[in-house]
Amino acid sequence: MEFLDVVRRRKTTNGPLLPDPVSEEHQRLLMEVAGRAPSQLNSQPWRFVLIEQRESIDAIAAISGESMTTAMSNGTFFERYKRYFRFSAAEMQRRRDGMLFDRLPAPLRPFTSQVFTPRGQKMMNALRVPQTLGEENRRLVAGSPLLMAVLLDRTENRTGELSSFYSIFSMGAAMENVWLATVELGMGIQFVSFPMEVPGNWERIERLLEVPDTLDLMAVYRLGYLPPNARRPPIDWSSHERKLPSQYVFRDTCATPQNGWDD
Repeated sequence: MEFLDVVRRRKTTNGPLLPDPVSEEHQRLLMEVAGRAPSQLNSQPWRFVLIEQRESIDAIAAISGESMTTAMSNGTFFERYKRYFRFSAAEMQRRRDGMLFDRLPAPLRPFTSQVFTPRGQKMMNALRVPQTLGEENRRLVAGSPLLMAVLLDRTENRTGELSSFYSIFSMGAAMENVWLATVELGMGIQFVSFPMEVPGNWERIERLLEVPDTLDLMAVYRLGYLPPNARRPPIDWSSHERKLPSQYVFRDTCATPQNGWDD
């Protein structure tokens, strides 16, 4: 596949992955491309834990599903991220960012305009939407043949210092290499983020992975091969729209948008 095609096809996998184990060859390749990312002074601050043990995957899946249910039930998730939610194609086309919830169960569709109100929260809780989403999330994580934890060396990731920025920047570059490689390998990848949303749950994963005091657990991803005819989950979103160049590219100063590239 041509490199630009890989970049254009990169996306997050919201749906299920094949249960087939990720080959050792492909695991090794993913780690190689991660290690080839740029880093300040060649510090290479990243560390990775590849998780295939079924007990560990199931435990992380349970924590993730519980976290999603909690964050959705108490309203913290919607309050924190409501500015990114879109419920119509017209809004998505106008804003060109965020997430379009274009797949919802029929009973929920009339209430999308009220999702961020106390009445909407009560309605979703009454319909057990948080439990439905949490269980779907648990199944997705549990159905993944491979999880990958991303960590940073604390001797490089020093809070309050420039080294912390450099380390996080380098980690992002390493993960983009991994993400692009999954496209080439016919794999999917998704950030397992919900344990971060509930106080105490990220620490549960740290204990499960026996993370030492010398490392910071930064992220967990689920990976696997993509099924040929994947079905979308009952509650799903898309994020294909991208801002036009004139909305994020400037010429010489921030006062002059780049025009003429939007076609």
